[in-house]
Formats: sequence, structure tokens, C-alpha cells
Amino acid sequence: MKSKLWLLLVLSCVIKFGTAQNTTEVLDTSMFDKYFQTIPLTGLNGWIFKQGNDTNWSKNEIDTTGWIKMNPPQLKARNADKDGRLEGWFRMKFKLDSSFENVRIGISASRWAAVDIYIDGNYMTSYGTTGMNGKPYEENRDVLPALQQLQVETRKEHLVAVHIVDYVAPLNHRFLKTESLFNDFSSLIVLTGPLAYKSAIGVIRDRAAYLFLYSGLIGFLSVLFWFLFLQNSTEKNILYISISTSLFFVWPLSLLVSVYPLDMGFDRWWLTFFIALQLWPVAIASMVYTVGKIFSFKYKKALAIFGIFFVVSSVLDFYFNNSDFEFGFMWPLIVAILLFYISVSSWKRLRGAQWAVVAGIISTTIFSLAWAYLVNHYHSELFPHTYLYQSGMYLSLPVSLMIYVAMRFKEILTEVQVNAKQVVQLSEEKKEQAVKQQKILEEEVTRQTIELRTSFENLKATQAQLIQSEKMASLGELTAGIAHEIQNPLNFVNNFSDVNKELIGELKAESLKPKAERDDELQYKILKDIEDNEQRINHHGKRADAIVKSMLQHSRTSSGKKELTDINGLCDEYLRLAYHGLRAKDKSFSAKFETDFDSSIGKINVVPQDVGRVLLNLINNAFYAVSEKAKQNIPGYEPTVIVSTAKVNGKVEVKVKDNGRGIPQSIVDKIFQPFFTTKPAGQGTGLGLSLAYDIIKAHGGEIKVATSEGEGTEFTIHLPLSS
Repeated sequence: MKSKLWLLLVLSCVIKFGTAQNTTEVLDTSMFDKYFQTIPLTGLNGWIFKQGNDTNWSKNEIDTTGWIKMNPPQLKARNADKDGRLEGWFRMKFKLDSSFENVRIGISASRWAAVDIYIDGNYMTSYGTTGMNGKPYEENRDVLPALQQLQVETRKEHLVAVHIVDYVAPLNHRFLKTESLFNDFSSLIVLTGPLAYKSAIGVIRDRAAYLFLYSGLIGFLSVLFWFLFLQNSTEKNILYISISTSLFFVWPLSLLVSVYPLDMGFDRWWLTFFIALQLWPVAIASMVYTVGKIFSFKYKKALAIFGIFFVVSSVLDFYFNNSDFEFGFMWPLIVAILLFYISVSSWKRLRGAQWAVVAGIISTTIFSLAWAYLVNHYHSELFPHTYLYQSGMYLSLPVSLMIYVAMRFKEILTEVQVNAKQVVQLSEEKKEQAVKQQKILEEEVTRQTIELRTSFENLKATQAQLIQSEKMASLGELTAGIAHEIQNPLNFVNNFSDVNKELIGELKAESLKPKAERDDELQYKILKDIEDNEQRINHHGKRADAIVKSMLQHSRTSSGKKELTDINGLCDEYLRLAYHGLRAKDKSFSAKFETDFDSSIGKINVVPQDVGRVLLNLINNAFYAVSEKAKQNIPGYEPTVIVSTAKVNGKVEVKVKDNGRGIPQSIVDKIFQPFFTTKPAGQGTGLGLSLAYDIIKAHGGEIKVATSEGEGTEFTIHLPLSS
């Protein structure tokens, strides 16, 4: 008896584990989803599964030995073969209760797996291509797939068989395509009610409209913030606000691009959707950073922790999505806590417009906590008034930032007005001080003006004295030359006077003779000689007189009155005076001087004393230069000074050229500066060329210098022909 009992026990165990339990799921209309009017069949528990493919497995009566009790959500990437392909069949018995009487129902499938659906052994529809009838595999890409109407009796058992083909996700081998990024097998096959398609369209439409509306509003705010920043680029907080709102604008746009193209392949969809999801924490981080900057919060450890949190959360979302690990609902909570921490840490420093941001943080925190609670409660982001909570969560901070900017500009305007009043008040006070200071300044200016006038008069007197000293210095240089020049006519006067004295004696002696003995022809000849000698005496006397007058003109202060002057004679006279003056000072000095005068020039209107002084200075410098070079005992060297005149382009050109040492190029630009001299101390005042430059300029002319160091120098004067 005992052996029989043991045999029955063993047989019951074999039957239990060899054949999968095939229970019947009873469905009623209360199981319809509130928003989509669907019943996720693959989320029920009555499924059995067998890996492989055989269309006979769709029939009602088959041997289910070898089938395992497994619900579709239990499928994982580990069930795929070495090529990453997962293929198998699910079967489940179901019954519709009486609540489905006269209710139109259908069946549909979500993406990405390709499925063939059978009811009671009859083929109903396919989504994607599993490879049936030799067709190549094609994933199900439809966001809103067509519904297949079902005609099944209520209160009767039916069989649904599903042939499924899916692949491991290419960018994340931990998951199958269907379970990647907020998808899973629980809603792969759904039973739909009469309003399911309309509800799905309504949800998609509402979500798209909300995203477009949100994007438009945030886009408008970001453009407005950028415009305000460009108008006031010194306000760095507006720059941070512009960047964060721009990120909040880009995020929903990228989400729209990734979600709503209705025929997008899995690879492209997964990549774009993942990028869109990563923009969200970046936007949140930028907004938190912006709030901290507005509150003058110093980011150190808090920022590092927050950054680590973003990285870790992204990795967790990536690897633990759609598992028992629920992380997404913690986002609002963590962000709210961080914003609360920043606000409390900065509480004592908050002023004016910053409180608008605090209000936005409080509003965001309230809506975020409420949204997190409701998502966790409903296990879905779709619940009553969901868009109201999302708007409060997403828009509270941007709107509060807009209010902050408006209040901040008002504060700036108020500060400007207060500063303007203070400036006006200070201006009135300064005005009184300015009146007093003006009187003091006027008195000081008057005093300094008198001092300046006195100094100017003294300066003019000193300048006149310096000029006169220079004249006298040049006169001193001329003294020997003048003495030499005046000695010649005086010698002639003396000699002819002595001759006339002798002739007069002879005439007297002849006149005392008796008339008969007198020689009238001799007397006439003597008288004629006396007359000729008197003319010579007169000529040389006038020559001496001219030399004396020239000396006097050179020594006295110039009247500045121009007169017609023989420029050739002036050049010749000062050339000879300068030469003989140097000869008188230095008996060893010897130089050759030449003239080349243009006789067609005639007389020109100049101040002879001034121009003569210029000529004397240039000729003296020329003789000095050749004299210094001659001391070097250069073989074959002959000191030479050439003075020439010419009529060139309606002007008189006077050149003084020497073959002396030349002027170094480093000091050529300085030679016309007052008190600049290259002569040894005591031999030059440095005023000669400076006065020469001023005199020629006063005559409407110009003076230039051309020099070659070691070869010689040429000064060129241009004077107008007419006054």
C-alpha cells in the first residue's frame, strides 16, 4: 500500500514539472487603463513560453510538455542566442466575462519586437516582420500601431498565442530592444477597448502640444534674456540665466525630435532619445548653478557632489532602467533639496529681486514633491492634472527668473536715480566751492600772468642780449679782417697824398721861375697828375668809409627794414672779411676760396645786416671745418670754400660749400637747435645756426644742409626774388 502511495506522489511531481501549468485568465472591463483604455495582456501571469519557432504552437490542442511557465516581462537579454536574437512563443488562455457584452475590442502591439498574434489557432495580425512566409525580419517601428478588431465570445475560454522575435539592443547589451529606455514586455500585447485608439491619439496630441507650448514659452524667455544681456553685458547673472533657459529650450525640442518621428529605426531612436535625456540633467545643473550665482553662493563641495550625482544617476538610469530599481522619481526630490540648501545657506545675504528666485524655488519644490509622489503612487507619469504639475515644476524657476530680471532692472534704475540725486546734491555743494575756488584761481591766474609777463619780458631782453652778444662775437671775429681790408685803401690814400705833396712842391718851384723859363706843358702835366691822384684818394677813401659803415651796421641792432641789396657783393664782402679775419688770428691758416656768382640776379629786397650775419656765420663755419681737417695733415688735401649764387625756380639760391670734416648724421637734426655746438668750449655759443635759421625763415626763405661725414658740408639758402 505504501509503495502505491509513493508511486502516485512521484507521478504527480513528474506531471507538475514536465507539463507547464496552463491556467485561464479572466478579464473584465474594470481592468482597462483609465487613460488609454487598454489591458496589457503580456503583463498578466497566465503565460507559458517555449523558445524556438513552430507555427503549430499556435493551435489550441498541443502537447505543452517542455513549455515553461514564464510571463513576457521575464524575458531578458540572456535568453537570446549567441547572435543576439530572441525567438519564441507565448501562450495564454483567457476568458472575457459578461462585462464585455456588446463592447468592441481589439488587439495591438507596442514596439520594438516583431510579433505574430493568433487567437484560438487563427492568425489575426502581425506587427513588424518575424520572418513568416520567408520575409526578412523587420522590427516594429510604429508609435501608434493599427488596432486589430477581435470577434470573440464572452464567458468562453480562448487561447492567444504570440510568436515573438526580438534582438539585443546594439548600444547596451544588457537589454533587449523592447525593454530599452522606458519600454518593457508587460505592455507588448494589449487588449484595446472601443476608445483606445482615440485615447492614444489624444495623449500623444496633448503631450506634443504641451512640449511645443513649453518650448515656445521657454524659447521666448531665452531670446528675451539674451537680448537683455546684450543690452547690459556687465550683468553676468543675466548671462547665466540666458544659458540655462536656452538649455531648457533645447531639451524639449530634442525630445520631440526623438519621440515623435513615427517611422524611426531603433538605433537612431535610442541614441537621440538617450541624448535628449542627458540634456535634462545638464539643464537642471545649469539652472542650479545660475541660482547659486544669483545668491552669490560659493560652489565647492556641493557642486562636486551634485556633479557626481548627475554622472551616477545617468549610469544608473542607463543600466537599471525598467528593472526593479526605480530612480527617476528621485530627481525632483534631489534637486529640490539642493536648491533648498543653497537658499538656506544664502538666506542672510538675500536682498530685493533675489526673493523672486526664492519664491520660484519654493514653487518648484512644492510641485516637484507633489509630482514625485503622484508618479510613485500611480506608477505612471499620466495622472489627473499631470500637465499642471509638470508646468509648475518646469516653469516656476524660469518665470521667477524673468521676474528677478525685471526687478533687478528696476533696482538698477532706482540706484541710478538715487545716485543721480546724490550727484545733483554734491554738484550744488561743489558749485559753491567752485565759485570760491574760481575767485582764488582768478587771483592766482592774474598773479601768475603778471609773473609770466615779467618772465617773458626778461626772456626777450635776455634773448636780445644773446643775439647782440652773438653779433659782437662775430664782429670780434671780423675785426682783424676789417683792419686788413681797411688798411689797403688807407695805404693808397697815404701814398697818393705823398705823391701829390711832391707834385705840389714841383709845381711851386716851377711857378717861381721867370715867365720866360717856365714850362707850361710841365705845369699842366703836374696839375693833371695831382687831379688823378685826388680821384684815387677819393675812391679809396670811399672804400674805407664803406667798410666802416658795414662794420657799424653789423654791430648795431637790426631795424628789420628791408632794402635792395646786391646779394653777390654781400657774399663777396663777407667771404673776404671772414677769410682775412681768420688769417689775422692764425697766421698758419691758409685756404682756397672761390666764388661763382650769377650776375643776372641783381638786387633783392632783404635786411642786409641780418642776411650778412647769416652769410658770415656759414662762411666762418666752413673755414673752421676745413681748418680743422687741414690739421690732420692728409696728403693731397687742399682746404677749399666755395660761395655761389644762382637763380633757381624764381628764387635766389646761395650755397656755401666746404670740403671739411662734414657733420655726423647722428647730430644733423640738432644743428639748428639753440645752444647746440660742436666746437670746443669757449669757441662757440651755439646760437649762430639757430639765429641763421630764424633770419632766413623771417625772409620767407629756407635753409638746408647736405653733408657727408669726412667729405664736407653744403648749406643752401633760398630767398625770394621779390619782397
